[in-house]
Amino acid sequence: MAPRVLVVGDLVTDILAVHSGDIAVGSDTSARISIAGGGSAANTAAWLVHAGVRADLVAVAGTDTAGDHRVAELAAAGVGCAWVRRTGEAPTGAIIVLVREAERSFLRDRGANLLLGPSDVDAALTGAGDDARHLHLSGYPLLDEATRSAGRHALAAAAGRGLTTSVDAASAAPLRQVGGRAFLEWVRGCDILLANLDEARALLQDGTATPADLALGLARATGRSAVVKLGADGAIWAGPGSVLIQCAAEAAAVVVDPTGAGDAFAAGLLAAWLTGMEPAAALRAGARLGAAAVATVGARPPRS
Repeated sequence: MAPRVLVVGDLVTDILAVHSGDIAVGSDTSARISIAGGGSAANTAAWLVHAGVRADLVAVAGTDTAGDHRVAELAAAGVGCAWVRRTGEAPTGAIIVLVREAERSFLRDRGANLLLGPSDVDAALTGAGDDARHLHLSGYPLLDEATRSAGRHALAAAAGRGLTTSVDAASAAPLRQVGGRAFLEWVRGCDILLANLDEARALLQDGTATPADLALGLARATGRSAVVKLGADGAIWAGPGSVLIQCAAEAAAVVVDPTGAGDAFAAGLLAAWLTGMEPAAALRAGARLGAAAVATVGARPPRS
């Protein structure tokens, strides 16, 4: 039977604007605009299901129409939504995603995601019981004081039940605001920490170290394994005992939108690792899904 993963974090509406030129501040800029489901945790859950893993999302959404659409999309994709709590206290979160070639920038309103609490995590862990094997935490709950207790509790409670755990570092600018050392202390002991190059530099407060040294530094800081995602340059896995494994990127048929590529990579890697594959094979599986993600507009797997 496929492993079952609980994914904890945000569920939002992505308002995606793909533009080819500089933004004309104070005037008009042509763009291709679309609206779809997003949120790092929700995206990862959808890509896990795409990779053949049973995944359940633990999140909070509003009781508004946007929340209805976001939950319905995930359910249609096969993601378990029993532990997506609905609330009338805040609207469903939303992000404006500005995409130009291989770069994307976010303007975010976490909305109802700010109400995620330890009790939401406990409900999922209790409901899943012995069926759950792994908990993946998007870093966003840890980056905001309102939800930090939920993120930290998720890692501790999952480990206490014998689940393996992973964390995605989420975003470089908020990491610099909370401090890399603090974040690394919060996630110490997780089985796999994933970060892109900017996030790794923010975590270790080192702007000149090589990707390999960053991966090794993150592995030492957590006491387990770390993966540094390098985009078109592939990825590096560092494990205990200074073990380093590097994987080249998978060539994408076309690069359309990098949004969600890191979430797809994490899903591919975890799907492989949870079935017993070695790190090198897990990196390659992550690279394959990352390549699929950049060839698709939006942060989720393409609809069949």
